[in-house]
Amino acid sequence: MAKKSAKVVDTEAPKLERLLQLRRSIAEQRPEFVRPESWRYVRLHPEWRKPKGMDNKVRKSIKGWPRRVKVGYRGPHQVRGYHSSGHTEVLVYNIHDLLKVVPEKDVVRMGRTVGGRKRVEIMKRASELGLRVLNPQRLRVIESKK
Repeated sequence: MAKKSAKVVDTEAPKLERLLQLRRSIAEQRPEFVRPESWRYVRLHPEWRKPKGMDNKVRKSIKGWPRRVKVGYRGPHQVRGYHSSGHTEVLVYNIHDLLKVVPEKDVVRMGRTVGGRKRVEIMKRASELGLRVLNPQRLRVIESKK
């Protein structure tokens, strides 16, 4: 039984890489979805909003208007939520969260609200555990007072 599971793991790596490559190619072909008429009025921001009007050209999918968001533009289900490296992202806010991370499968992303001192501690502990940190910015060297 153990041999069978080991064989499955060996075949999953190329499959995962192929799916990630497919996701990248789908993303390159995906149009940039913009809010209808956001180019016309300053008060309308360009981030996507679902068109709801009775005569809305985008809702009716009329030629010459921007594409509408549809489920067919999504990437492969098996790799949704994966980082482009093929690992799953784990959000970390303190050193204890690092203990839950598996180095072979996961990569670390520090939370937005984590301060400078704790970021330095997380980076040190992550390097000891052999973990990859995706956002090592906002680090400052804290000098001890003598």
